[in-house]
Amino acid sequence: MKTLTRYRNFLWLRLIILTMPLSWVALPVYGEPADSSPLYHLVPRWLTLLILVITLVWVVNPAHGESPAPDGHEQEEAHSEEGRIALTPDQIKHAGIAVDRVGPASIRETLPLYGQIVPNAEREHTVSARFPGVIKNVAKQIGDAVQQGETLATVESNESLKSYPVIASLSGVVTQRNANVGEQTGDRVLFVIGDYSTVWVDLSVFPADLSIVRVGQSVRIVNRDPSITGEGKIMTILPVGSSTNQTTTARVLLDNPDHRWVPGHFVTAEVVLSETEVPTAIREEAIQIVEDQPVVFVEGDEGFEARPVTLGRSDGQVSEVLKGLQVGEAYVSTNSFTLKSELGKEDAEHGH
Repeated sequence: MKTLTRYRNFLWLRLIILTMPLSWVALPVYGEPADSSPLYHLVPRWLTLLILVITLVWVVNPAHGESPAPDGHEQEEAHSEEGRIALTPDQIKHAGIAVDRVGPASIRETLPLYGQIVPNAEREHTVSARFPGVIKNVAKQIGDAVQQGETLATVESNESLKSYPVIASLSGVVTQRNANVGEQTGDRVLFVIGDYSTVWVDLSVFPADLSIVRVGQSVRIVNRDPSITGEGKIMTILPVGSSTNQTTTARVLLDNPDHRWVPGHFVTAEVVLSETEVPTAIREEAIQIVEDQPVVFVEGDEGFEARPVTLGRSDGQVSEVLKGLQVGEAYVSTNSFTLKSELGKEDAEHGH
């Protein structure tokens, strides 16, 4: 289209050049009577000048409603201005981009707390010898996994001189061993077994927050590794506080089937105080800031579009969207910063 317009302009310029002699013929020479030129009566001077001016304006400016089509570079600029980024499926997979749907969600009002993972005392057993005697054999070491009913050691009774097994009363892991071959058992604890498929989280609650923390409230637990999170409920609030830091312990029962929560480690937590349902919400990590404005990358037929949004309430995990997105639209919920980086590269290239 752009080439056609240039060709049209060339033709009109040629026409102007060809008609200029005719115009000068039509115009009387300075000082010569007007009737000396027969064409003067047919083409008045002012009309010839007007035709020339109109023709020049039409040639320089494209016709009304017509705009030249952009070439390849201009198309790239338009592409960038629209905020669209086209990626292949392999590029999307390599970048770890995940897409979710805009929809309703719960916005939580939370109280941040700090705590520590401790063993579930209800799932820790101590094992002793039933009858005093001499330890003849030790079958398990610290760290060994055991099953309920499995033999831990063999003891020879001092009275009957018969040997009997010391068995595990719980499936779990041996955490302590106080038994060596040849020793007298006495009445001491020989083994401690812990089942860490569940653990406790002891949260420290300051006096100012104690009135809003209650048994049964949901709690979100976050490990030092942010990718490890869990959900539990407050099972009890201890009646005795700490004289050291003036806090009260709120205890949470947390499932730990993969043993990712290690007793002794510190954690952060968010106690859910209230929940509000909102009709349009997205994940917090989907939001990026472009030119000081929050945007979300929306998936469309032509790629990913950087869509400006107006946000409402947020709990750090989910954000309410007041304007800019519709329920059901597909948006980038994970690794959207990759698209922001690509958008920045395009802007930088076009800037040069």
